[in-house]
Amino acid sequence: MVVMNIKDLIGEATEYDKKFALEEKKPKSWCKSVSAFANTFGGTLIFGISDDGQVVGLDDPEGDAEKISEIVKTRLDPIPEFNLRFHKTDDGKVLVILDVHKGDETPYYYSGDGVLEAYVRVGNESVKAAAVELKRLVLRGKNTSYDS
Repeated sequence: MVVMNIKDLIGEATEYDKKFALEEKKPKSWCKSVSAFANTFGGTLIFGISDDGQVVGLDDPEGDAEKISEIVKTRLDPIPEFNLRFHKTDDGKVLVILDVHKGDETPYYYSGDGVLEAYVRVGNESVKAAAVELKRLVLRGKNTSYDS
């Protein structure tokens, strides 16, 4: 398990993304990161940090963790491998950390609003996979490549 100093996480990067709170009503806002992490190098979503890097914590971390787990299982297809853990800061604030593993069964789609979309990580953003990228993910998932 990777031990990270939360304060060292400035901005957003290829391998992690920060969210102020769990947006239950707008799961796409963070599920696209889950899809992108599973489709690319894996990564971590940290819930309870504001956009400007302030550690705000969550009011109901256990409840949020349960909802995160449920939403990942219902909105992603196939379901990527993930770990959920808690991080308590020195001043008692609790963050929920979602580690998403790089998947073998690509592409991992976000399913919602009647659409299936696969995302990839480009720099510090999760972007919708273009046709070429999607084809590459399909081939990787079947363990073949353009060459074969």
